[in-house]
Amino acid sequence: MASHHSTHYRSHRRHRVWPWVATTLGIVVALIIAAGICGMKLYRDAQQIQAHESKALSMMKGLSGDIQNTSSDNLQLIIPEIQKEVEAANTTAHGSLWNFAAKMPFIGGDIITLQGMTEVIQSIFGDSVPEFTSALTTLQHANLANGDGVNLQPIIEAQPKLAIANKSLQEQVQRYNSLREPNLRQIQTAYDQGSEKLNGIAEKVNALTNTFSILPEFLGSGQARTYAVMAMTTSEMRSSGGLIGSVGEMTSDHGNLHVGDFRPNKQYLDYGYGDHSADMNRVFTEDGPLHMSFDVRDMAVFPNVEDAANSMRSIWNRTPWGQSTTLDGIVMVDPVFVQELVKIGGNVTLPDGLVLTGENTAQYLLNTVYLDYAGNEGETDGVFGLIAEQVINDMFKNVNISKLAKIGEMMDRMAQERHFSMYVFDENIEKNIEKAGFSGTIPNDTANPSIGIYLTEQNPSKMGWYIKRTAKITAVSCDAAKGTTYHVEYSLDNTLKDADVAKLPEYVAGPTGYEGLGIEKILFYPPEGGTITNMALLNGSADAVKQDTLDGRNIYRTTVQLSPQQRVTYSFDVTVSPKAQSRLTIDQTPMGWTGTGIQYEGGHCSTK
Repeated sequence: MASHHSTHYRSHRRHRVWPWVATTLGIVVALIIAAGICGMKLYRDAQQIQAHESKALSMMKGLSGDIQNTSSDNLQLIIPEIQKEVEAANTTAHGSLWNFAAKMPFIGGDIITLQGMTEVIQSIFGDSVPEFTSALTTLQHANLANGDGVNLQPIIEAQPKLAIANKSLQEQVQRYNSLREPNLRQIQTAYDQGSEKLNGIAEKVNALTNTFSILPEFLGSGQARTYAVMAMTTSEMRSSGGLIGSVGEMTSDHGNLHVGDFRPNKQYLDYGYGDHSADMNRVFTEDGPLHMSFDVRDMAVFPNVEDAANSMRSIWNRTPWGQSTTLDGIVMVDPVFVQELVKIGGNVTLPDGLVLTGENTAQYLLNTVYLDYAGNEGETDGVFGLIAEQVINDMFKNVNISKLAKIGEMMDRMAQERHFSMYVFDENIEKNIEKAGFSGTIPNDTANPSIGIYLTEQNPSKMGWYIKRTAKITAVSCDAAKGTTYHVEYSLDNTLKDADVAKLPEYVAGPTGYEGLGIEKILFYPPEGGTITNMALLNGSADAVKQDTLDGRNIYRTTVQLSPQQRVTYSFDVTVSPKAQSRLTIDQTPMGWTGTGIQYEGGHCSTK
């Protein structure tokens, strides 16, 4: 009886359990099938989104490449098609399935990033790009040439539109850059492609807007202006550039530029040294090994171009030509800037028949000329002045939108890399110039953080050509409340070979006992609102770098000696302000070529 009851119970239990299990399995299978269908739809949608975005971005060649005389007309024609593509991508990314997926664990964050990407791109092509294209069209159809100068009125009229479009574009691209970096490969690929294209467009538009914002005042809109054009050689480095070899007098008047003959620095030496602070005197004159005199040759030793301008003006006012001509500002240029002008304006043929191009000008002026004129070094400054005078005088001749755009981009890029700087003593004009990024300054912007690294050669030589500099920047800690922390490694390489030292003249390699040595006094400035910590010279002494203050700013400073083929690396951590909206960069003494030598490693931190 008991056995029968047990059997009956088990049979009854099987009848009750198996239907429940079958139902559960059915639900699981249905969910798997549903998930598979949803996953397949998400995958197909993602492919469509990527296709729409890629097509839209590929159609923007008029902004991502060189701007031609017909670029704006072509863009105007295809903008409606671009808008159609980005709208389709954004609509798909915000469908009900995608909104549901955005709330799911693991993949939700990536979906939110993708939705943010499509929103930003639709906004850019709906507002910013059409506004910029409209301004560009105005300039394209205007008569920009005015004899050998520029008709400034069309630029003045286009400035408000350019400023509005640029502000909107930069905000949207910053929003894109602040999105959380995705993990899923397909979304990561789309994110990277979009980032490269959008940041490239943003840089170009920002460069043109910056340059066009200062061109009218720079070119003498409203009144004639006189600038001292200071020709620097970065083969003998100074903080803001290099030793001043010669100074030209440039006048701008209603869109026309004229540069007179360059005076060699020797003609300025009788008029004393420039004004400078007690701190600058302590760091650069009292402390060796090279004791700076602050005569015209050393005017670029100031990390702030404003200080260089004021110091130069104090010398200018003592000269016979300065006493009769008011100095309105300074322009500092190096051979790399001159090379970029040659690239735009065309080759330059020297009296001896040598042809300088957009590829060989910098090397010739920074190295070859000193070898060719060994024993007659006074001629070298004359060569630089001759070339600079010609290319600057030709800078705005036969100008059209294509040439003006190239000049605009070039001037902005050269200013960022410190190959070109300017300062104007009129405060109202200078505010715009500094805001546009043309007045080289020590780090002073919390939103766009930079560290300042400024070198001054202590071996009287032209060894700067052989000193290569590189940097690695890695984000190591993302903290929106305290600020992102980066690890930085900054390296200097003396690329000169031992076997080649004896082949160089003393003027290049340095005096007896110092041949082939790079002896660099280096100043390290922390970012505005941030700090530098854990500063060390790798494999060097513990006290190789010391803390100091310079004109009210906390800095680190050191002097290092590099033998031929020697490499040194400085390692330190940098924490930027919580207000930072872009990744850390380096403002540094310009090198003898284009580029910053900065390599970014690892991911990036969201600024949200």
